[in-house]
Amino acid sequence: MALSSLSLFLSLRSFYSARPILPPLLPKPRAFSSNLLRSHPHHFGAPLKASTEGAAMAQKIFDTEEALMVSLAKYTADLSHKFSVKRGSFSLVLSGGSLVKSLRKLVEPPYMDSVEWSKWHVFWLDEKTIPKDQDGCNYKLAYDYFLSQVPLLPGNVYAINEALSAEGATDDYETCLRHLVKCGVIDMSTATGLPKFDLMLIGMDPDGHIASVFTDPPFLQEDNGKWVTFIHESPNPPIDIITLTLPVINSSAHMAIVSTSGHQAMSTSNSVKNSGDLDGKMPIQWVSPEGELTWFLTGDAAETVGQKCV
Repeated sequence: MALSSLSLFLSLRSFYSARPILPPLLPKPRAFSSNLLRSHPHHFGAPLKASTEGAAMAQKIFDTEEALMVSLAKYTADLSHKFSVKRGSFSLVLSGGSLVKSLRKLVEPPYMDSVEWSKWHVFWLDEKTIPKDQDGCNYKLAYDYFLSQVPLLPGNVYAINEALSAEGATDDYETCLRHLVKCGVIDMSTATGLPKFDLMLIGMDPDGHIASVFTDPPFLQEDNGKWVTFIHESPNPPIDIITLTLPVINSSAHMAIVSTSGHQAMSTSNSVKNSGDLDGKMPIQWVSPEGELTWFLTGDAAETVGQKCV
């Protein structure tokens, strides 16, 4: 690496490492102490082909959310081990909402002591331009339910800088991602030249939108070279939001979409049937990752998808 590039990278790492995981005003989270439950999905759907050539889609259907969380923890820990051995790092992208709560089994045995937490690099799918200690902030939610309870390296948690303007935070985050790709912390897709995160964990809202990719802004669907963008006065809620673009989302090596609520059933069913269709009304239907897509389903959502896709 050229000296100037190395100096710039070290400056950036110093900048990001200086960001504490615990903002001063965040309350101390409650530790989880329940025992790990041994559960299995009552159905593992046969692998299906997503619209992207070579991409596989599978579904795991569970009777309870508890069983789903046990399986999701193992799935995440297995990928963590795979990429830690293969590349020396594991890049994980988190979304907001109830998805983070579904990771709580990772803070229990056997994963608490077996996962190589120092190899983890954590990113956000999207984030509101609000303080980190404010309810509704995806960072705060991740901290309260997960990050505060695992021994991650503070410099490996890449929070979006809400102190900047939406445009400034967008440029800042993309600059960070580009340097981490250049240095091999994040893999790069040879097919697209985009960052290829090892695992992207996505929750889905009832209206079928993911991250902050809504149906209206057309530039989110276009391959305009942007990795990160922002939405001014987004529809849900009316506030500026920074988000990874759809091409970057679809460039991931592994993607897990978690759907547990009954009111998500129709969105889930339609998206499995029409994955990758840009003419669909729901952004979830535009998801067609380069790698493997796995649905973790329970409740009415599981019933609906099971009937349509088994």
